[in-house]
Amino acid sequence: MNKSALKQAAVNHPQKLAAPYDAILEQHGFDALFTVVEQMGGTTIYVPTIRSICHECIIEEARSEFKGSNLAAIARKYGFSERGLWNILKTS
Repeated sequence: MNKSALKQAAVNHPQKLAAPYDAILEQHGFDALFTVVEQMGGTTIYVPTIRSICHECIIEEARSEFKGSNLAAIARKYGFSERGLWNILKTS
């Protein structure tokens, strides 16, 4: 079966796709779904949260914003407790 036939079937019957593939199709289109499945098909992958992917970036950003008296605002901005953020900032 060629790609255009697959696309036609998927676009005409998206409710028949299993999650999360239906969401990928709906949000990003068939070409994105096809690319992901073509590259990763047959493998088992874990998809982490965006926060865990960006954790080190968030820490660096918080570190650059910290001026000594704005810990609470930074903790709130990035979703940390003040104690948790303080422990991160003081150890590095």
